[in-house]
Amino acid sequence: MISIEAQQKLLITLAEVRPYEMTIYAVGGTAMMFYGIKKQTLDVDFVFTKEKDREIFIESAKSLGYKKLDSSIVYGFKKNIPIMIQIADARLDLFLEDVINFRFSEAMIKRSEQIHQFGKNLTIKLADIHDIILMKCATNRLKDEEDIISIFKNKDINWNILIQEAENQIKLGKKTAILELGNFFEKMDKKKKLIVPKWFLDKLWKMLKEQINKESQSQQAVRYSLSLKLENNHSKLRGITPSLSNKKAK
Repeated sequence: MISIEAQQKLLITLAEVRPYEMTIYAVGGTAMMFYGIKKQTLDVDFVFTKEKDREIFIESAKSLGYKKLDSSIVYGFKKNIPIMIQIADARLDLFLEDVINFRFSEAMIKRSEQIHQFGKNLTIKLADIHDIILMKCATNRLKDEEDIISIFKNKDINWNILIQEAENQIKLGKKTAILELGNFFEKMDKKKKLIVPKWFLDKLWKMLKEQINKESQSQQAVRYSLSLKLENNHSKLRGITPSLSNKKAK
């Protein structure tokens, strides 16, 4: 576990070894500590929007004696798992653009309004509290359930923002994220751990169903187009075959 004080000290140290100015996004328990919702966390969660920034971040962390860890031990074989490194007693989870099935979208970047500066070269922007909820639904570990409950107890949550970002994720091709979001909140509602508005779940399932139907219709259109092309090619071949037979006869 890493405390608020230890996290601050780590970030100041990391800022000192940055070779150039860099902006990264704090998500998960890291952001929750900045918001005052948690006093300690298991790991430090960052999202990078540029591969080069993540590479340089890891490279410069070498001077602090970091150790690379096996991400699959924590995240299994999910898609878009982070690179995991350890510096002293702190574990850092370094995501690139995607957090499992959620894209850290342009809308999420715009909502990351709270800024913390460490030295001249390290700017930390906090993911909006609504987006922390969404991404914790994607990782969906026991501690994520506890964290989401804690967020609802300490912050006013606008369900419409969750819906808007869900629609955005579908446009980005992330329908699996919406399935996980719906399953998570349905489970929490059934367990009576959270009071989830019925309209919210209805809207999510409707969005997902519409997207699946749209993709199904698109696939049918592609198959129909291919069948027409095949039929057209067969017709051409039928015209060529007699001609070849006549030449052989001569």
